Amino acid sequence: MSAVRKGTDAFLFQFMVLLCAIWGMQQVALKLAAPDIAPLMQVVLRSGIAALLVGALMLWHRDWQGWLSATWRGGVLAGALFALEFFFIAYGLLYTSASHMAVFLYTAPIFSALGLHLLVPSERLRMLQWLGIVLCFSGIAVAFGAGLSWAALDRQILLGDALGVLAGMAWGATTVVVRSSRLSEAPPTLTLFYQLCVAFVLLLGYAVLTGQLGPIRWTPVSIGSVLLQGVVVSFFSYLAWFWLLRRYLASNMAVFSFMTPLFGVSFGVLILDEPLSLSFVVGALLVLLGIVLVSNHVWLRRQLIARRYAERHLP
Repeated sequence: MSAVRKGTDAFLFQFMVLLCAIWGMQQVALKLAAPDIAPLMQVVLRSGIAALLVGALMLWHRDWQGWLSATWRGGVLAGALFALEFFFIAYGLLYTSASHMAVFLYTAPIFSALGLHLLVPSERLRMLQWLGIVLCFSGIAVAFGAGLSWAALDRQILLGDALGVLAGMAWGATTVVVRSSRLSEAPPTLTLFYQLCVAFVLLLGYAVLTGQLGPIRWTPVSIGSVLLQGVVVSFFSYLAWFWLLRRYLASNMAVFSFMTPLFGVSFGVLILDEPLSLSFVVGALLVLLGIVLVSNHVWLRRQLIARRYAERHLP
């Protein structure tokens, strides 16, 4: 018998604000520490540290045993896509701002919804979701308009923004793999371990083959960024998200999760002093509105129905 999940309360709101602030800080931390340690190496170390922590937790709980034979193929594929996502993030941050990356990365729900629409009959898109997809891609086009001049710097920004969208596509594809395979039934720690472990192996191998292991300067900023990424983000926050999913309605949590790009943009402006153009702000708002419509269409429909019911029956 499945547990009854709760709706929104003060604890969920406060916890989600904390998680979204942590997630919004990811790209800013990578960018801030880039002069001391390349974003690619930060991602490699982050994945390795978190994989060790999650692996130790799995050995303690032992709830993953019996799942390996049924999930390893999907796990390896999900891990490869996870590695691809952070490969695009690491290289994208060399060209664009953390604020731009925070917005374009979170186009992932759009791509996962499109993938699930094609592969899973029960996940067919509704009219409200198609409207959200149109708004999201319109917002991407408007935001890209911030860098459409032919100056070299603007072309670099466009390249970084495009890599951010590709990172969102890889993240969305990872969600499709998890949802359409036995991983959807497996313990969350096993799914997370697949992603972290495979990403560590692939990205470290790429760094070794391309000679990108260094140089590394261990400064307070670089150490803080690696620990934030590996311990706080990839270990604590992801497991906390899964813990919340067992206790609260996923639709309510998804509504709050869209604070993350707002935190990312805010931190980028406040900490890195990144500029914001009007076209990017307008485009980002359209992207966020589209994501909300795609990911929360059921919740939105319920709210509209409840409002109409109240209007008809209130004196």
